Amino acid sequence: MNTAEAVADIDVVVIGAGQAGLSSAYHLRRTGFEPDRDFVVLDHAPGPGGAWQFRWPSLTYGKVHGMHALPGMELTGADPDRPSSQVITEYFDSYERTFGLRVRRPVEVRAVREGEGGRLLVESSAGTWSTRALINATGTWDRPFWPRYRGQETFRGRQLHTAQYPGPEAFAGRRVIVVGGGASGTQHLLEIAPVAAATTWVTRRPPVFREGPFSEDVGRAAVALVEERVRQGLPPRSVVSVTGLPLNDAIREGLANGVLDRQPMFDRITPDGAEWQDGRRVAADVILWATGFRAALDHLAPLRLREAGGGIRVEGTRAVADPRVHLVGYGPSASTIGANRAGRAAVRDIRRLLAGERAAA
Repeated sequence: MNTAEAVADIDVVVIGAGQAGLSSAYHLRRTGFEPDRDFVVLDHAPGPGGAWQFRWPSLTYGKVHGMHALPGMELTGADPDRPSSQVITEYFDSYERTFGLRVRRPVEVRAVREGEGGRLLVESSAGTWSTRALINATGTWDRPFWPRYRGQETFRGRQLHTAQYPGPEAFAGRRVIVVGGGASGTQHLLEIAPVAAATTWVTRRPPVFREGPFSEDVGRAAVALVEERVRQGLPPRSVVSVTGLPLNDAIREGLANGVLDRQPMFDRITPDGAEWQDGRRVAADVILWATGFRAALDHLAPLRLREAGGGIRVEGTRAVADPRVHLVGYGPSASTIGANRAGRAAVRDIRRLLAGERAAA
């Protein structure tokens, strides 16, 4: 299938080979689906590792919060001082080979649209698949969210997003504004502050810090809140936005020494910094937008799954508007452990769907 005109029939297409896609592929294989014959995994990245392969070098494995192993194979003996991009990429690569998942890459999925006979057409740079069911596991890394503020285009310094963060060395001697109240924003600040000339932290809402351990009850409550938004067809919020930031030793030190002295959102951006409504100004050489990501779902647009609220309404992992489509790693399953569970649930539902089709035939 080397030409754009080629069309192949398959039972299931999995789009994405991060945690969610690999978990789904594992459960497909475990329940009797064969790679290339019954299902195919398409990934746009150049190699294994999902979004982890693009993380900044200073994010070592020991700094990663809540990395849950893929189903069927633990990640053991990893050096906490090695970059997480290396550790997890090697783990994903080993996982794909161990279970023979045969991920095809780099493959760019351009569109998923209605096909003939109740099937879906998945159009990609490697050809077109006619499929009975789809598992979308594209995550968010490809859609960094850049807010728009008055005067932004006049800024003479550098603007970059978390997705482009190169590590703290690039900010040495610079005056840096970090925008965003999530885990990435605080991590960037704590790394940049020791080498920067000055740092300023601004967020739209006051940050919420969480004392004590992250219990299962807290986790379930947070996931339930995100799940409710998805059920209503609203764009999902991150689980972290619900749970708050863990108050660990590094955060406590940043609060004590003033690095994490949060300021309210500025009113506008000036050529040499930012200005607040009360006239206060801060000079800056760099604005770093740690403002999160949105779900990468543009290729699903031809199916018209989005609700009036802007999101895709999902029950479990199934798109309510189209039971052939499952979203794994979306909304409540946008965590490593959530993606594992969602992959299993999606495969279970797809098996029922395909069995029902065969019974009706």
